[in-house]
Amino acid sequence: MKSEEHELNDIVLEVVGVSKSFPGVKALNNVSLQIQRGEIHALVGENGAGKSTLMKILSGAYKKDSGQIFIENEVVEIKTPKEAREKGIAIVYQELSQLNRLSVAENIFIGRYKKRFGLINWNLIYKEAEMLLRKLEINIDAYSPVYSLSIAQRQLIEIARAVSMDAKVVIMDEPTSSLTKQEVALLFKIIRELKRQGVSIIYISHKLDEVYELCDRVTVFRDGNLIKTSDIKSLSRQDLIQYMIGRKLQNQYPIRSSSIGDVRISVESISDGYFIDNVSFKVHKGEILGFAGLVGSGRTETMRLIFGADKKKNGKIYIDGKEIQVNCPRDAVENKIAYITEERKVDGLLLNESVRINTSLVSLWQFCKFGILKLKSEKEAVQKYIELLKIVTPSIERKVALLSGGNQQKTVLAKWLLSNAEIVIFDEPTRGIDVGAKYEIYSLIGELAKQGKSIIVVSSELEEVMGISDRIAVMREGKIAAFLTKESFSQATILTHAIGGF
Repeated sequence: MKSEEHELNDIVLEVVGVSKSFPGVKALNNVSLQIQRGEIHALVGENGAGKSTLMKILSGAYKKDSGQIFIENEVVEIKTPKEAREKGIAIVYQELSQLNRLSVAENIFIGRYKKRFGLINWNLIYKEAEMLLRKLEINIDAYSPVYSLSIAQRQLIEIARAVSMDAKVVIMDEPTSSLTKQEVALLFKIIRELKRQGVSIIYISHKLDEVYELCDRVTVFRDGNLIKTSDIKSLSRQDLIQYMIGRKLQNQYPIRSSSIGDVRISVESISDGYFIDNVSFKVHKGEILGFAGLVGSGRTETMRLIFGADKKKNGKIYIDGKEIQVNCPRDAVENKIAYITEERKVDGLLLNESVRINTSLVSLWQFCKFGILKLKSEKEAVQKYIELLKIVTPSIERKVALLSGGNQQKTVLAKWLLSNAEIVIFDEPTRGIDVGAKYEIYSLIGELAKQGKSIIVVSSELEEVMGISDRIAVMREGKIAAFLTKESFSQATILTHAIGGF
């Protein structure tokens, strides 16, 4: 029976008693939720809590096992994404799903191309796309192929696509994960304008600063259950975190004492001949060196050169004082360098393979004797890291594509930990990960440093990079702008170096 808690004309979307199970996992357990017209409603919770499962049901990607969905007081069945769009629900996924060879305009209106006399009216499509981008103040050419855009620009195109549907409800799943501060400000402006027009926004985010700045109400999920819905102003941050993780979190970052040893890796004057120019730094045993900078400053590009994913033109890399040649990732792995990439689905995982295969992929040699794989040893090792990292999966044979984003990230981490690497590069290690899992990742990074491993952490979150690093290298326009010691850490100092203010 539909709830009468609010006036019917205030509620644009209501979910009543919805459940969803996968083999071995109860993803949603009798969840009920109301979304009011013109509100910005946050959904928060740890990875695997059920948020994305519910959103995929609302967007037609999954079919619910039981329960009802009401749109404007009418019960509806949403069986496909097309039906969801027709009923006024649009979704912007965290993991982008665009057709890279098509233009921006084609991606915005894909599946909804304007026709005239039975033929696609390309002039009208591009004209409307340009008008929409101009209205949203998104400075991107409608004729540009999507593959030529940055991740941040592609995220904005996904948002423009959702807006173009004239949706009653727009679901945004971690929409700021790849955006700069300026782009986040633009997104918030777009969201507030949609709210003013009476559009409801469901905002999924692990960034609590954004939740408190932007949202009207918040709903907490945990272990497939809806724990609490509250006005955001009446809920303290500490209470919100406690509802999310089911316990009090005393410190955001683990307390650790640094024991810095000799230099492990030394990078001298590395360049790619294009953007990365004369980058040099050292990382000691037991040290965590953070890399900060604006999006596009060259942090990830530098890491890819070190790992051999991109070819360096100049420069040298030394490990324990001995020069090494890294021409491809295999060379890096053989020299015990690990790279946990920012884009886990593109660079870090075989999505259609199991957790077991993904975890042991780099380290299969450990489990082979005379060319024969010792399956029992492999399974035992994988299970050890599943337990260590608290990867939520019903089986080590579960396809990685079916895990939550946070558990996918942990699987990438497990792969490299199993490789026994001595130099570990983390590129945006907590992107899309909830506050409880973040603490676990930070603790693990600290433990690796305690074991004497050399750690490099690239992060766009200034609090994060300050919270876990012993030193910070600030990059600007492909160069190292400054090295900061812990005593001089501050957001103002990092940003000033990042934008060239000194």
